Amino acid sequence: MQGALRSIQLHGGIFKNSILQHLRVAEPSFRSKIIARHESVSPARLEESGFESTTIADILKGKGKSADGSWLWCTTDDTVYDAVKSMTQHDVGALLVVKPVEEKSIAGIITERDYLRKIIVQGRSSKTTKVGDIMTEENKLITVTSDTKVLKAMQLMTDNRIRHIPVVEGKSMLGMVSIGDVVRAVVDEHREELKRLNAFIQGGY
Repeated sequence: MQGALRSIQLHGGIFKNSILQHLRVAEPSFRSKIIARHESVSPARLEESGFESTTIADILKGKGKSADGSWLWCTTDDTVYDAVKSMTQHDVGALLVVKPVEEKSIAGIITERDYLRKIIVQGRSSKTTKVGDIMTEENKLITVTSDTKVLKAMQLMTDNRIRHIPVVEGKSMLGMVSIGDVVRAVVDEHREELKRLNAFIQGGY
């Protein structure tokens, strides 16, 4: 998965370059028409349909409140067993952790990796260990906001070798996105950019 992310980051320009290559080899008359069309497009219009504009808010909107477990959470007082059971039932790899009396105040995150490293490997009991004892605490969390660009989130996840990243606003949680969500959003954005470039060449602008 990390290799796939780096490939997208390094080679995303191929979409644009393939179109631009056609421009370079086009007949002078056709190339002149394209240049004239480009000059007629206002900067505001280009910015409006610009590349790399998708934000985390767009992902959350597409997922919805109950989709893919992005809004699932547990509390610091829950047992690790119950947290892992919830992950299994909802087919997710991580849960946001909140404080027992403040359901929107994020306390940390618990992941499958935490369970493997801090319970299985250490021979501890998941039924007697509290989530708060093994979670990644709030002060160590890597988070994004709803305004964060998807490519920025992807870079954070790649650099820090994490597969889930909480979305917060101040101290309140808005949801969580996975590496799969981010990759799908980047691929979709590249696809839309290719459509825009094709429409540009064919006179759609």
